Amino acid sequence: MSNSAESTSKRPLRVAIVGAGPAGVYAADILTKSNEVKGGDFEVSIDLFEAYPAPYGLIRYGVAPDHPRIKGIVNALHKVLDRGDIRFLGNITYGRDLTLHDFRAFYDAVIFSTGAIKDADLDIPGIELDGSFGGADFVSWYDGHPDVPREWPLEAKEIAVIGNGNVALDVARMLAKHADELLATEIPDNVYQALKNSPVTDVHVFGRRGPAQVKFTPLELRELSHANDVDIVLYPEDFEFDQASDEAIRSNNQTRTMVNTLTNWLVEDHTEAEAPSSRRLHLHFLHSPVQIHDAGGNTSGPGKVAGIKFERMQLDGTGNVKGTGEFVDYPVQAVYRAIGYHGSPLDELEYDARRGIVPNEGGRVLDAAGNPVPGIYTTGWIKRGPVGLIGHTKGDALETIGFLLEDRLSLPPAENPDPEAIIELLEARGVKYTTWEGWMKLDAHELALGAEWSADGGAVVRERIKVVPREDMIAISRK
Repeated sequence: MSNSAESTSKRPLRVAIVGAGPAGVYAADILTKSNEVKGGDFEVSIDLFEAYPAPYGLIRYGVAPDHPRIKGIVNALHKVLDRGDIRFLGNITYGRDLTLHDFRAFYDAVIFSTGAIKDADLDIPGIELDGSFGGADFVSWYDGHPDVPREWPLEAKEIAVIGNGNVALDVARMLAKHADELLATEIPDNVYQALKNSPVTDVHVFGRRGPAQVKFTPLELRELSHANDVDIVLYPEDFEFDQASDEAIRSNNQTRTMVNTLTNWLVEDHTEAEAPSSRRLHLHFLHSPVQIHDAGGNTSGPGKVAGIKFERMQLDGTGNVKGTGEFVDYPVQAVYRAIGYHGSPLDELEYDARRGIVPNEGGRVLDAAGNPVPGIYTTGWIKRGPVGLIGHTKGDALETIGFLLEDRLSLPPAENPDPEAIIELLEARGVKYTTWEGWMKLDAHELALGAEWSADGGAVVRERIKVVPREDMIAISRK
């Protein structure tokens, strides 16, 4: 038996997971339910670390609050963390409060599940103009992220959203939807007030490819039609299908559903409504962004967004597109790029800047020479890139945990595996960490805020109101 196996055979295997979003929680749950643990081969002791004072990561700070499925996912994650066999430690930032050296000293294995929270770049002239925003930044704002400004400049009447994924639809829907419809969600008061005062009349969503190549899902598409006093506008010239499109429609139920929904909307006559809607949500396809104009028509210096130019595209037979040489301009006063997320580098780990991931093989983190780093793993978007739905992270976690289990007898043993040792270190450093018990206090507080608002307002029942300032979240959690 190796020294590692000897040192861990008489005590639980200590595992740290950095990131308490779905990816991290799924990894913890899969490890605790593995055949090796359930069969008594060894015991495991897991600490789940989170940079925010509250758990749930992307579910709390990266998904539109009016998605009906959010509650179900939160309830599932809550059940895992509420069992008591996984310790949650929040308000701890990796690289600042704790280093990789610290984790190695107290844990036999470390799994990074830090996700991807930054906007992917869009390299076109004018992207730096005032009124040009990242979709991920807007999502963080309307979701009450504790580390973003409380204000958002909602001054535009006409807005362009670039992207054809779920985030683009979320951004467009939140911009076009009337604020009173969001009162039933957990949006903070500052978000409600800003959206209520927005002068927006038209939101344009632009995709580079055709209707059969969109990346959003039927659920997100259908949710667009649920907004009151918002017309959906489509354009016949954007509905182009090539051989690959026809094959996708025939062979893929999801593609067929979305194309049918879009074409049905296209033939509906919204213009003859007795009372035309005050807002419109336009869906454009086969548009590739070229540049953003400022008020003076140039993009070389500082200025405000006044319009955006696209090249019209056409399908090439394979589902991909090529330029037509035809250009079209749209007058807009704000542009939101929602073309994807990008992962951020982590201290002391290699980083693939192009893909925005930590280099790995199946979840085993690699060093600069491409060799696995003993005891260091990754899962979720920081492992494979920001693609796929939340549920796909379960497959990631299953693969990563499988390799951790395979490696468990050769892991470098922790110098101090006592579970209280990490707590003592945090307290010695003055880190105001939060716990699961603290989250329960914050959860109760947010529910009470919703009940209080409902009692005062009367018209709308609010289940909760999200607490935004980090200092307030910490104070409530640590009472």
